[in-house]
Amino acid sequence: MEDFLGLLRIHVIRGHNLAKRDISSSDPYIIFRMGKQKLKTSVVKKNLNPEWNEDLTLCIADPNLPVKLLVYDKDRFSLDDKMGDAEFDIKPFLEALKMRLDDVPSGTIITKIQPNRQNCLAEESCIIWLDGKVVQNMFLRLRNVECGEIELQLQWIDIPRSRDL
Repeated sequence: MEDFLGLLRIHVIRGHNLAKRDISSSDPYIIFRMGKQKLKTSVVKKNLNPEWNEDLTLCIADPNLPVKLLVYDKDRFSLDDKMGDAEFDIKPFLEALKMRLDDVPSGTIITKIQPNRQNCLAEESCIIWLDGKVVQNMFLRLRNVECGEIELQLQWIDIPRSRDL
Protein backbone atom coordinates (compact mmCIF):
# COMPACT_ATOMS: atom_id res chain seq x y z
CA MET A 1 0.00 0.00 0.00
CA GLU A 2 2.97 2.36 0.36
CA ASP A 3 3.02 3.00 -3.41
CA PHE A 4 -0.54 4.32 -3.46
CA LEU A 5 -1.25 8.04 -3.26
CA GLY A 6 -4.80 7.46 -2.05
CA LEU A 7 -8.21 6.35 -3.18
CA LEU A 8 -10.42 7.99 -5.77
CA ARG A 9 -14.12 7.54 -5.12
CA ILE A 10 -16.13 7.73 -8.32
CA HIS A 11 -19.79 8.39 -7.63
CA VAL A 12 -21.53 7.16 -10.79
CA ILE A 13 -24.65 9.30 -10.85
CA ARG A 14 -26.47 8.63 -14.10
CA GLY A 15 -26.44 8.25 -17.85
CA HIS A 16 -28.27 10.56 -20.24
CA ASN A 17 -29.62 9.81 -23.72
CA LEU A 18 -27.69 6.55 -24.09
CA ALA A 19 -27.79 4.68 -27.38
CA LYS A 20 -30.51 2.11 -28.01
CA ARG A 21 -29.00 -1.34 -28.58
CA ASP A 22 -32.03 -3.59 -28.14
CA ILE A 23 -35.39 -3.34 -29.88
CA SER A 24 -36.78 -0.59 -27.67
CA SER A 25 -34.13 0.21 -25.08
CA SER A 26 -30.85 -0.97 -23.53
CA ASP A 27 -29.66 -2.55 -20.29
CA PRO A 28 -26.59 -0.39 -19.57
CA TYR A 29 -23.68 -0.88 -17.22
CA ILE A 30 -20.23 0.75 -17.05
CA ILE A 31 -16.77 -0.73 -16.69
CA PHE A 32 -14.08 1.60 -15.31
CA ARG A 33 -10.41 0.82 -15.97
CA MET A 34 -7.23 2.41 -14.68
CA GLY A 35 -4.05 0.47 -15.31
CA LYS A 36 -4.76 -3.10 -14.17
CA GLN A 37 -7.79 -2.13 -12.07
CA LYS A 38 -11.27 -2.85 -13.33
CA LEU A 39 -14.57 -1.90 -11.66
CA LYS A 40 -18.15 -2.42 -12.82
CA THR A 41 -21.51 -0.84 -12.01
CA SER A 42 -24.71 -2.79 -11.73
CA VAL A 43 -26.92 -3.28 -14.80
CA VAL A 44 -29.94 -0.98 -15.11
CA LYS A 45 -32.69 -2.78 -17.03
CA LYS A 46 -34.48 -1.21 -20.01
CA ASN A 47 -33.32 2.37 -19.53
CA LEU A 48 -31.63 4.92 -21.80
CA ASN A 49 -31.38 7.41 -18.90
CA PRO A 50 -30.20 5.10 -16.10
CA GLU A 51 -29.56 6.22 -12.54
CA TRP A 52 -26.86 4.22 -10.81
CA ASN A 53 -26.01 6.31 -7.73
CA GLU A 54 -23.16 3.89 -7.03
CA ASP A 55 -19.75 4.50 -5.49
CA LEU A 56 -16.72 2.77 -6.99
CA THR A 57 -13.20 3.22 -5.61
CA LEU A 58 -9.89 3.14 -7.48
CA CYS A 59 -6.46 2.92 -5.82
CA ILE A 60 -4.31 5.68 -7.33
CA ALA A 61 -0.64 4.82 -7.77
CA ASP A 62 0.16 6.52 -11.10
CA PRO A 63 -1.61 9.88 -11.52
CA ASN A 64 -0.57 10.00 -15.19
CA LEU A 65 -2.88 7.15 -16.13
CA PRO A 66 -6.33 8.19 -17.38
CA VAL A 67 -9.49 6.63 -16.02
CA LYS A 68 -11.25 4.90 -18.91
CA LEU A 69 -14.87 3.93 -18.97
CA LEU A 70 -16.73 1.63 -21.33
CA VAL A 71 -20.53 1.52 -21.45
CA TYR A 72 -22.19 -1.74 -22.47
CA ASP A 73 -25.67 -3.09 -23.04
CA LYS A 74 -26.12 -6.37 -21.15
CA ASP A 75 -27.36 -9.17 -23.39
CA ARG A 76 -28.42 -12.55 -22.11
CA PHE A 77 -27.71 -14.80 -25.08
CA SER A 78 -24.98 -12.94 -26.99
CA LEU A 79 -21.96 -10.75 -26.39
CA ASP A 80 -22.76 -7.46 -24.68
CA ASP A 81 -23.11 -4.53 -27.10
CA LYS A 82 -20.82 -1.52 -26.85
CA MET A 83 -22.59 1.74 -26.07
CA GLY A 84 -19.58 4.07 -26.15
CA ASP A 85 -16.49 4.95 -24.19
CA ALA A 86 -14.83 7.93 -22.55
CA GLU A 87 -11.82 8.77 -20.42
CA PHE A 88 -10.76 11.50 -18.04
CA ASP A 89 -7.53 12.80 -16.59
CA ILE A 90 -7.21 13.01 -12.79
CA LYS A 91 -4.14 15.29 -12.74
CA PRO A 92 -6.13 18.57 -12.35
CA PHE A 93 -8.07 16.96 -9.50
CA LEU A 94 -4.85 15.85 -7.77
CA GLU A 95 -3.35 19.34 -8.21
CA ALA A 96 -6.38 20.82 -6.44
CA LEU A 97 -5.80 18.42 -3.54
CA LYS A 98 -2.37 19.97 -2.95
CA MET A 99 -3.82 23.44 -2.30
CA ARG A 100 -4.31 24.73 1.24
CA LEU A 101 -8.06 25.13 1.41
CA ASP A 102 -8.88 25.00 5.13
CA ASP A 103 -9.92 28.68 5.28
CA VAL A 104 -11.86 28.59 1.99
CA PRO A 105 -15.68 28.75 2.25
CA SER A 106 -17.57 25.59 1.29
CA GLY A 107 -18.84 25.75 -2.29
CA THR A 108 -15.81 27.68 -3.59
CA ILE A 109 -14.76 26.79 -7.13
CA ILE A 110 -11.06 25.90 -7.11
CA THR A 111 -10.59 25.44 -10.84
CA LYS A 112 -12.61 24.98 -14.02
CA ILE A 113 -11.76 22.56 -16.79
CA GLN A 114 -13.07 23.39 -20.24
CA PRO A 115 -14.16 20.77 -22.78
CA ASN A 116 -11.65 20.35 -25.63
CA ARG A 117 -10.42 17.82 -28.17
CA GLN A 118 -8.16 16.17 -25.57
CA ASN A 119 -10.90 15.33 -23.06
CA CYS A 120 -14.38 13.83 -23.14
CA LEU A 121 -16.06 16.60 -21.16
CA ALA A 122 -19.52 17.52 -22.47
CA GLU A 123 -19.45 20.80 -20.53
CA GLU A 124 -17.23 22.74 -18.17
CA SER A 125 -16.16 20.67 -15.14
CA CYS A 126 -15.64 22.44 -11.83
CA ILE A 127 -13.43 21.25 -9.01
CA ILE A 128 -14.88 22.66 -5.81
CA TRP A 129 -14.18 22.77 -2.09
CA LEU A 130 -17.32 21.32 -0.52
CA ASP A 131 -17.81 20.56 3.17
CA GLY A 132 -14.07 20.14 3.77
CA LYS A 133 -13.46 17.98 0.69
CA VAL A 134 -12.26 18.47 -2.87
CA VAL A 135 -15.00 17.33 -5.27
CA GLN A 136 -15.19 17.33 -9.07
CA ASN A 137 -18.46 17.05 -10.97
CA MET A 138 -18.28 16.04 -14.62
CA PHE A 139 -20.45 15.16 -17.59
CA LEU A 140 -18.58 12.94 -20.05
CA ARG A 141 -19.65 12.70 -23.69
CA LEU A 142 -19.36 9.13 -24.91
CA ARG A 143 -17.16 8.48 -27.95
CA ASN A 144 -17.55 5.90 -30.71
CA VAL A 145 -21.35 5.99 -30.45
CA GLU A 146 -24.17 8.13 -31.82
CA CYS A 147 -25.18 9.67 -28.46
CA GLY A 148 -24.90 9.52 -24.70
CA GLU A 149 -23.38 11.18 -21.65
CA ILE A 150 -22.37 9.94 -18.21
CA GLU A 151 -22.52 12.09 -15.04
CA LEU A 152 -19.89 11.43 -12.36
CA GLN A 153 -18.57 13.00 -9.19
CA LEU A 154 -15.00 12.46 -7.98
CA GLN A 155 -13.92 12.63 -4.35
CA TRP A 156 -10.56 11.82 -2.73
CA ILE A 157 -10.08 9.41 0.16
CA ASP A 158 -6.72 9.60 1.96
CA ILE A 159 -5.09 6.35 2.99
CA PRO A 160 -3.80 6.48 6.57
CA ARG A 161 -0.12 5.54 6.57
CA SER A 162 1.44 3.60 9.45
CA ARG A 163 3.64 6.63 10.19
CA ASP A 164 0.48 8.78 10.47
CA LEU A 165 -1.14 6.54 13.08
